[in-house]
Amino acid sequence: MTAFAALAGAVSEDEVVLHFGDPIREQRRLVAGTAVAPLGDRTVIEVSGDDRLSWLDSITSQSVAGLVAGESTELLVLDPQGRVEHAAGVFEDGSSVWLIADAADAESLATWLQRMVFRSRVAVTVRSELELVGFFSGGAAEQAARELALSPNGTALVWADPWTAVQRGGHQYSDVERHPSAEYAWRVAIVDADAAASVVTLIEGAGVDVAGLLATEALRIAAWRPRWTGEVDERSLPHESDWIRSAVHLSKGCYRGQETVAKVHNLGHPPRRLAALHLDGSDDVLPTPGDAVFAADVEVGHVTSVAQHHEDGPIALAILSRRAPIGDLIVKAGDVDVAAAQQVIVPADAGATADVPRLTRLSRRPEGQDPRKA
Repeated sequence: MTAFAALAGAVSEDEVVLHFGDPIREQRRLVAGTAVAPLGDRTVIEVSGDDRLSWLDSITSQSVAGLVAGESTELLVLDPQGRVEHAAGVFEDGSSVWLIADAADAESLATWLQRMVFRSRVAVTVRSELELVGFFSGGAAEQAARELALSPNGTALVWADPWTAVQRGGHQYSDVERHPSAEYAWRVAIVDADAAASVVTLIEGAGVDVAGLLATEALRIAAWRPRWTGEVDERSLPHESDWIRSAVHLSKGCYRGQETVAKVHNLGHPPRRLAALHLDGSDDVLPTPGDAVFAADVEVGHVTSVAQHHEDGPIALAILSRRAPIGDLIVKAGDVDVAAAQQVIVPADAGATADVPRLTRLSRRPEGQDPRKA
């Protein structure tokens, strides 16, 4: 975002603002609702046309056919084996569906959607000229962002992240008394370039602060929130990162990959599981995504996302083998072994949650009973 990158103290990489001098302070202000964050690492896709909702419902993991103007949700595109290919936030404004995707995935997602149109009355457009501003609800930042959000069809384009709670048709594998997502009231406003410049004016003159990617990622990781850029690889199933709680409707109609989703959920267990790691910071070494995770001398997974959190210090998310032991682990960060206290997000016995009726075996029917009447 050019307007934000021009602010004093902005440190950018590949057109994404990483921070404005103090990522820890930026996290605190985001949580307090007094800061906004330019999200240059995400892209907007507009889906218009009369069939947009029923069409998206038929080809993705989420039930979106009944969305009304102002509603938000999230969807996944799965391959025939149920593995995650694409992910996007969803906002319906009454005339268009607005998808928010990670920038590295947006073009591929849009291309796949365009291939699936066939005879449906749908148009898919990448809106790369639009910008995204993230914030937490409940403060001055929200008021500023909502006032500047686009409203092309009379409804302000502000997506509410559904990760805050288990959504209708979803299921949570995490077995904790209070899920950290309860405090994750994350919002994203879609704005144009002029509005982004206006946000900068507010920052400079009205006491609204600004934050970078390092701050937003730290808060996401602390909320155990999976993201396509971090937690998805060629093997990812939605069960492994507890993504069914917000992005999969288990009782909707058929869609690609649905059979695998149902089979793993009802009859089996995902082969891997997401865990939160609290890292030892005494060596002042922060692992990077992809670093291997070990239990004793056995490699059991890899780090997917990592950050310095304003309260918890160095933290990470990691995808582990389902058979990885519960307890302390080691992350190999180059030549340094970083001790990691593990907090289970997805238990090893996740899945197999449905009561599957068992057929009576022939040998157990009462003597003389006609099997056709059993």
